[in-house]
Amino acid sequence: MSDPGVAVVIEDDADVRNLVAAVLKQSGFVVHVAPTGRAGVDLVRAHDAAVVTVDVGLPDIDGYEVLRRIRAFSTCYVVMLTSRGDELDTLTALQSGADDYLTKPFRPRELRARIAAMLRRPRVAPNQVPGVPVPAAAVPPAEPAAPVAPPAVVEHNGLALNAAARTVVLDGRDLPLTRSEFDLLNEMLKSNGAVRTKADLVRVVRGDYYDEDTYISDSDERAIEVHIGNLRRKLDEDPKNPRWLQTVRGVGYRLTSTRS
Repeated sequence: MSDPGVAVVIEDDADVRNLVAAVLKQSGFVVHVAPTGRAGVDLVRAHDAAVVTVDVGLPDIDGYEVLRRIRAFSTCYVVMLTSRGDELDTLTALQSGADDYLTKPFRPRELRARIAAMLRRPRVAPNQVPGVPVPAAAVPPAEPAAPVAPPAVVEHNGLALNAAARTVVLDGRDLPLTRSEFDLLNEMLKSNGAVRTKADLVRVVRGDYYDEDTYISDSDERAIEVHIGNLRRKLDEDPKNPRWLQTVRGVGYRLTSTRS
């Protein structure tokens, strides 16, 4: 990972804080640390962090409130660190808009691999995160180039997804999605109605770290259910008559058929 930017570690446990900071420094980040939520939010704002790790249990404000405050001004990647075996922490982290989560204790190489996988994918566009101001577009230097065909847009039942621009338009309005939600929706649209198992979709969200031989836990699959549930809420999907995402009981999900 070359020059990935700034990372902020928000963690009150000194041992965990030092471990996470060391992993991020080894990955090339300039790292700032904070033992409290409020101080961490200030660091994220001051240094325009690219990646932030947030412990759920902080001494002043909890990690979910930290995430909410960060999302008010930043599209950075946020990884929540949750208590071991506490599924509620995991689900709440994802429902609150975190990009990923890790349960304690975790292996340093897993944290490194998770962050590397996130950085290989574009950030969510600023206009897709409610409350985040859209910066003025930078003007690229003029250089001769052959005409480029417009990016392919996949359309299905009133939904239009542009994978290159990472935008989704539903019935003429922009749809704000997290990185994971976008990747899952893109994968379902590309599947053309084929059933995708929850394990398949875990690998879509987790990236290269989760290959065919990697163990997929119940918690991983439950996280996919949460992401799909969030997607359905944003799509205003009728579960009795789904327009886009159909559950295949005991297996996974498929794209609905095209409506005339």
